[in-house]
Amino acid sequence: MTDTKPAYQVLARKYRPETFADLVGQDAMVRTLKNAFAADRIAQAFIMTGIRGTGKTTTARIIAKGMNCIGPDGQGGPTTEPCGVCEHCVAIAEGRHVDVMEMDAASRTGVGDIREIIESVHYRAASARYKIYIIDEVHMLSTSAFNALLKTLEEPPPHVKFIFATTEIRKVPVTVLSRCQRFDLRRIEPEVMIALLTRIAAAEGATITDDALALITRAAEGSARDATSLLDQSISHGAGETTADQVRAMLGLADRGRVIDLFEMVMRGDAASALTELQSQYADGADPVAVLRDMAEIVHWISVVKITPDALEDPTISPDERSRGKDLADRLPMRVMSRMWQLLLKALEEVSAAPNAMMAAEMAIIRLTHVADLPDPEALIRRVQQAQTAGEFARGPSVAGAPAAQAPQAMRRARPAPAVQAHGAAAHALAVTPELVESYPDFASVIELITRMRDMTLLVLVERHVSLVRYSPGRIEYQPRDNPPADLAQRLAERLRGWTAGQRWAVTITNEAGAPTIAETREAQARADRDRALALPIVQQVLAAFPGATLTGITRVAPEAQVADLPEGAANPHDGTEGPVAEVEEWDPFEDED
Repeated sequence: MTDTKPAYQVLARKYRPETFADLVGQDAMVRTLKNAFAADRIAQAFIMTGIRGTGKTTTARIIAKGMNCIGPDGQGGPTTEPCGVCEHCVAIAEGRHVDVMEMDAASRTGVGDIREIIESVHYRAASARYKIYIIDEVHMLSTSAFNALLKTLEEPPPHVKFIFATTEIRKVPVTVLSRCQRFDLRRIEPEVMIALLTRIAAAEGATITDDALALITRAAEGSARDATSLLDQSISHGAGETTADQVRAMLGLADRGRVIDLFEMVMRGDAASALTELQSQYADGADPVAVLRDMAEIVHWISVVKITPDALEDPTISPDERSRGKDLADRLPMRVMSRMWQLLLKALEEVSAAPNAMMAAEMAIIRLTHVADLPDPEALIRRVQQAQTAGEFARGPSVAGAPAAQAPQAMRRARPAPAVQAHGAAAHALAVTPELVESYPDFASVIELITRMRDMTLLVLVERHVSLVRYSPGRIEYQPRDNPPADLAQRLAERLRGWTAGQRWAVTITNEAGAPTIAETREAQARADRDRALALPIVQQVLAAFPGATLTGITRVAPEAQVADLPEGAANPHDGTEGPVAEVEEWDPFEDED
């Protein structure tokens, strides 16, 4: 007689939790179920939801064992700590209990399958305390099947319990959810996952480094089954001591430190070094899609670190990565990180769809390096404003013979920024040249300068909105009137500086009451002239003689010129009158005949 060696059992099945004490990362659900069992408040239907590998089906089997466990002595009742040795616990663990029926809804989706359940619930359990139906992937049932199950699910017999499991809770009708107690199984935290993998590796007598466990934990994304399966594979791959490099080669991943190196090259705009590093990682077995995905993960991680520095405390991150991530988060602005994220998402789509993934990845890296050092919109606007301040858009190169590309830089170095002060700002002394004092002694000379330079837009704004408070050569203080543009002070300072050979002007906004604006003064003068003209006797006579006539305009005539043009001895027709001469629109007596 020869001994048969037992078949190998994968770690995911070998170390499958048998009790609630073995279930990791689901403390809230375990606490609720323990309290319900202790108070004899066991629901008629449960539904477990969560990502793959978090323990939905395992929890359903543990609940089934706890409901039907009779203890080692055969006298026990429902418990959250099943003994694991009674006939019911053993049969349920082996999947052969006649009263605990597991159904895969992915393969049995129709009304006929549900009809079998409905017909069998009326019969009591053959040997156990409860007849339990475990339906896995319940969201795969058809709409008709769900509707057929509703009545039985709402009012099942006392000896019947339903336990559902699904990864797509949103596909389950609300009519079903309302009849069940829902438990959301969480992703397992990295610390808990690393402790679980360490315990399993020790039980298997395998040696695996902490960095390798961190890589497995990160790749599992919170799934205990995925992590256990990857651990099983890595132990076989290592054949002794499993290192991070071996796990990385097994998963087709690039070294995270090298990915950060590549990211830094991209952010520096060093396309040659970035392409060399990408090719090196590709030669070492890294998948181009995985490299770009890791870069996107780096961008996301750095962005999160900028907002919440506590993200650096992730146990799956090495101390070197932690320090480098903090440095990058301090140096890189959020606008740049957002732009890199969008570009990487687009690059991932292109690389996944390209016939040659490596060529597409190289083109993506080239594009990223050229875009990395581009200014964000805010910085670009700031540069344009600085260029306008320096007069670079209106003036030619300041250095004769210098290239056009060097002229703006030379002008920026030679010219200070204009002084635009808000209300309450302290006044700074300005160096005013004698030429400025001589050429612009008053505000009227400034208005004349604007008129001479033919900047009509600025002239209209100044005339309408500037109520002058104080003026001295190089300094203007005014009170704004009638909601002027917010940048009027800055615009005026920039233009004056450009027109006065770089002389700095301080334009200050104040709340002090100022003189009337030029437009207000002009309007007041026009009203006074009109009133004075209408008061003239000759104008009143004309208006009386021609009903319907209106005063359309007033023209001032120099009296000296009029007298000089008259023949000697002739009488001046305007003698006896003072002030302006009115222009009167003549009345046409035939105008109204039409």
